[in-house]
Amino acid sequence: MGTTDSTDTADGTVPRTALVEDLLERFPHVPREAVFKEDLLRGGMAFDESALSDTGNEATGDVKPKSYFIFSFDHGTLPELGAAALRRPPEEIVLTGGPYDLRRTVVSVRVNPASPYRVAAGDDGVLGLYLDGRRIADVGLPPMPDYYRHKLANGKSVMEVAPTIQWGYLIYLTVFRVCQYFGAKEECQYCDINHNWRQQKAAGRPYTGVKDVDEVLEALEIIDKYDTARTSTAYTLTGGAVTSKIAGRDEADFYGHYAKAIEERFPGRWIGKVVAQALPKDDVQRFKDYGVQIYHPNYEVWDRRLFQLYCPGKERYVGRDEWHRRVLDSADVFGARNVIPNFVAGVEMAEPFGFTTVDEAIASTTEGLRYFMSHGITPRFTTWCPEPTTPLGKANPQGAPLEYHIRLLEAYRATMDEFGLTSPPGYGPAGPGRAVFSVSSFMDSLAPQEPVAVTRD
Repeated sequence: MGTTDSTDTADGTVPRTALVEDLLERFPHVPREAVFKEDLLRGGMAFDESALSDTGNEATGDVKPKSYFIFSFDHGTLPELGAAALRRPPEEIVLTGGPYDLRRTVVSVRVNPASPYRVAAGDDGVLGLYLDGRRIADVGLPPMPDYYRHKLANGKSVMEVAPTIQWGYLIYLTVFRVCQYFGAKEECQYCDINHNWRQQKAAGRPYTGVKDVDEVLEALEIIDKYDTARTSTAYTLTGGAVTSKIAGRDEADFYGHYAKAIEERFPGRWIGKVVAQALPKDDVQRFKDYGVQIYHPNYEVWDRRLFQLYCPGKERYVGRDEWHRRVLDSADVFGARNVIPNFVAGVEMAEPFGFTTVDEAIASTTEGLRYFMSHGITPRFTTWCPEPTTPLGKANPQGAPLEYHIRLLEAYRATMDEFGLTSPPGYGPAGPGRAVFSVSSFMDSLAPQEPVAVTRD
């Protein structure tokens, strides 16, 4: 079965600790922090009520709450999450210490009430991470940033307009919160962007579909003023695909006009990144002209058959081969180091269409890594969270085997070494105990390195 770990029994009674420790022993060169982080990202974490503070109000609490910045990244819908939906969990947690002597590890919060991992307060009141009932790490929570305590003139919160993630490193500007790839014949089969928008609205939460550029600038003014430590270093402009136009703008102009406004108001303050489709070279040049420094034309999954099945809209409008050609062409505009396409790690093994063995899946993914890295382009990845409202999430609630994720880290670093590449720019420091990228462990698994500067023409 593609989504069952090799050490699980048929009835699922093998303690999770046994699986993790087996992998720690088999892959000692993969940082132990990355093993736990990948397991938490693929399977989520539960929260004891003792670990939930009153984070529902982002202006008054002491803990930075989960912002739902683009996808739900949860293993249940809001009505299914109980207290974790009414009293928002933190955006991220940081793990340290414990019996595995974990170095500081930042992990994005993906809520799963059924997870064997639970965040709870101990008898001493100190938060810890528990696995199979055993405390395995101390848990730190992100403090509420000063800029979250201030509202825009119209009353909107900074968290709603310009939330920050990666322990404050990245401002995540989802300026279009739905996707024009719509319905079963076009939506990517692992993506819940459209459902997340619907559920946030149904819950009565503020969740703007298309963000006003002046509101974005006002929120950034607040961040710039109150982020006195200059922790925020980059911003990402992103959202759903634009297949027609929004307010008369095509995709390059729609996302690009935010970058233009930001760069004119705050020249050089942040590293500007955009996540968009793989666009023709002239459109990519417009991104560059607007001031974008890093381009993320995400290719999602490498295998041809799986791309066609999992990304039907992208296959219909662009096509896999053309998508890859455009990624390579964009290196002529941005420079290969500044083109960083993402893929969704784990969907390669999603039933019923995915690879049935870890060996096959890793071979396919590595083929894609070698294709791009041989051209100097360094992909990165997000660890797949099987959200239950998506076709692949519904069919694969356990996600991909943990072994796949650990071996991917191994293959990723080996391929980078093969082509003489180092960690990509715009992601902060690399190395265990140093990385802040929170939705996969690729930065945690690389050799320690200071942040890479973005090259400018």
